[in-house]
Amino acid sequence: MDPWTDGNPAYPKGYEIRRVDTLCVTHGHQDHIHDAVPLALKFNPEVVAIYETCLWLGSKGVEKTRPMNKGGSQKCGDVTITMTHAVHSCGILDGDQIIYGGEACGYVLGLPDGRSIYFSGDTNVFTDMQLIEELYKPELAFIPIGDLFTMSPREAAVACRMLKAKKVVPMHFGTFPPLTGRPDDLAKRIAGSGTDVWALEIGKAVEW
Repeated sequence: MDPWTDGNPAYPKGYEIRRVDTLCVTHGHQDHIHDAVPLALKFNPEVVAIYETCLWLGSKGVEKTRPMNKGGSQKCGDVTITMTHAVHSCGILDGDQIIYGGEACGYVLGLPDGRSIYFSGDTNVFTDMQLIEELYKPELAFIPIGDLFTMSPREAAVACRMLKAKKVVPMHFGTFPPLTGRPDDLAKRIAGSGTDVWALEIGKAVEW
């Protein structure tokens, strides 16, 4: 999901990506699409993105693009991928130009065992998250909390209440000083709601 390793100050030193079967891009900003092309050229995975972003990826030599749009679903391996709405921009920096990349999106990943994961991408909270809960009932959600370019813990707490996931993984915070939101702030705001904040440690594998 949204690969950015090269030049990422939070990327763990010495960590190596050794396999990629499916790669999903939520939007075209550099900190989300930066390594999509090199990883795709190295591992030849299926690359899922909104239609216009897939056109750009194809122009860079990515062979196995899987274009789609919001509300649509498709299967990649054993996972059913559904594209959802997001409230964000999606310009792609290509040299000294900004290329139209369609719209920003999120994804619901339907697992073979019936569980589902919601990966919001960069977004503010929006009331249609209630529909995501009603339609897909995600047990695990990944949502941004950094503020400035996405929602802060204040808005993220409202998103958590609408999504009703058992666990939420906060993301898009702390990479740069302006991204000031922190997991403990979100945890305080949703205490007692039935949703646990799962603050992952970068580079460390977990089981769910």
